[in-house]
Amino acid sequence: MSAKSSMKRQPRAKDEEKADEGSETHSEMREETRSEMRTGMPTNHIYVGKKPVMNYAMSALIQLSQMGEVVIKARGLAISHAVDVAEIVTKRLGNGTFTVKNINITTEQVKSTETGEMRNVSSIEILVGK
Repeated sequence: MSAKSSMKRQPRAKDEEKADEGSETHSEMREETRSEMRTGMPTNHIYVGKKPVMNYAMSALIQLSQMGEVVIKARGLAISHAVDVAEIVTKRLGNGTFTVKNINITTEQVKSTETGEMRNVSSIEILVGK
């Protein structure tokens, strides 16, 4: 008896059955759409936080090679790191193939976990593409 014949077929999940009933099947959906459904955020967005800047720069470079553009987002004290990521990708790692297309700065109101009061937090979105 071969290994393939001894393996049992797994039952399909209800989500897969529902997808087959609709007009769109899994094969027709783009990969980025499926990823957005799982995580709730677009795949070409990078949220800069506490990790080393080079980690975000390499992630941005990978996204740029796959999708052609990436949005680098940060809030508060991480804004300077987001700017560093954009500069590293466009000047050092990109060899001049990528440029900063748009920069959007805003202020968001966030509820403080300590006091429960609303606070203003600055945020930035940097669009980098070819």
